[in-house]
Amino acid sequence: MKIYDISQEVFGCVVFPGDPAPERKILMKISDGAVCNLTAFSMCAHNGTHVDAPYHFYEEGKKIDEVALNKFVGYAYMTECEGDISAKDAQNILSRAKEASKKAGASVDADRRILIKGKAVLTEEAARIFADEKILLYANESQTVGPEDAPKAVHLIMLGAEIVLLEGIRLSDVEEGIYVLNAAPINLGESDGAPCRAILMEI
Repeated sequence: MKIYDISQEVFGCVVFPGDPAPERKILMKISDGAVCNLTAFSMCAHNGTHVDAPYHFYEEGKKIDEVALNKFVGYAYMTECEGDISAKDAQNILSRAKEASKKAGASVDADRRILIKGKAVLTEEAARIFADEKILLYANESQTVGPEDAPKAVHLIMLGAEIVLLEGIRLSDVEEGIYVLNAAPINLGESDGAPCRAILMEI
């Protein structure tokens, strides 16, 4: 079984403008005579590859430790897009994902988790298509869903539908198709999001 690591390395990751970057602090080093090597670090919950919980934009929304793990783990459909994703694009993506799932077998629900490869921006119109479809997870390579200079509207649509947002993934080595996704977040209690080690497994 081939496994694709679709996560960014934390200390060299892309950071959304204005967010604090990850920082590493070496507490102990064997080379200095210590009993072991020991590292401490600090980071924003939305650095690098991470997931957003509804609480990120909704005061009464679910926090990351309250979101069901089945949203982060399961069959997923990955496709490539460039530029603005329109409502028609979203409908086509869902149609292809459903057809691929049907061919893969009765138990495959890859159309519930959608991953987008490329420099794509989710529009409000496309977000409403995914929200109406009640998908579980949407993922992209950008550090945010929607336009970087105005991400709020798209977040409100997607998170309002309790769609998990997986942002900052890396898909350059992955071909279009169905995979098993594991993007389970670190269990940061009461948090609006969390880093994750996202992987795809061939089926």
